[in-house]
Amino acid sequence: MWRHYLYGEKFEVHSDHRSLQYLFSQKELNMRQRRWMEYIKDYDFPIKYHPGKANVVADALSRKSASVASLRVMCFFQQFEELGVNFQPLSEGVMLANMSVSEPSFIRKIKDNQLQDPELAKISEHIVERPDFRFVDGVLFYRDRLCVPNIEDLKNDIMTEAHSTKYSMHPGSTKMYQNLKGRFWWNNMKREIAAFVSRCMTCQLVKAEH
Repeated sequence: MWRHYLYGEKFEVHSDHRSLQYLFSQKELNMRQRRWMEYIKDYDFPIKYHPGKANVVADALSRKSASVASLRVMCFFQQFEELGVNFQPLSEGVMLANMSVSEPSFIRKIKDNQLQDPELAKISEHIVERPDFRFVDGVLFYRDRLCVPNIEDLKNDIMTEAHSTKYSMHPGSTKMYQNLKGRFWWNNMKREIAAFVSRCMTCQLVKAEH
């Protein structure tokens, strides 16, 4: 992860593994050491021994402040551009404008289509007999979880948001179910989440069982 800071620079590596300081000078290397030598030959550094007990606080990798600041600014702009936030350049900085936050579209669809689902409509008619269900501002909840109507596209939108977006990072079916069940509820939820994850091509490629 620090490769772009280290290429073409001379630096030092401190290790509490004493024998590593002789890595570059020993005549015979095993296969594992040879593989590492092929990797580290692109860098210019000596290995120096530093006892582990003396390394109370490990210093962060020293970097040029200007390049780090510009990198952070670029990342900041990129993240806000993905959110659709507009920037207006000024003579002495940047003004952030036209930023609004609203609830996701599928949350509005859930609220608008709850009573279109025959099962949820039946529950709402006999809600006195179902103590686990309640209305909050005209919206049906199962305990503290929002009841999702049986609409295939709507459930797929929810599962896609919880599985395939940049911040979700393709969790497994158990982790994804634990994330969703705190806020949403529908029949056969756990089974449908497992089926959704099993159809994800990225998970099939990266998380294949040995």
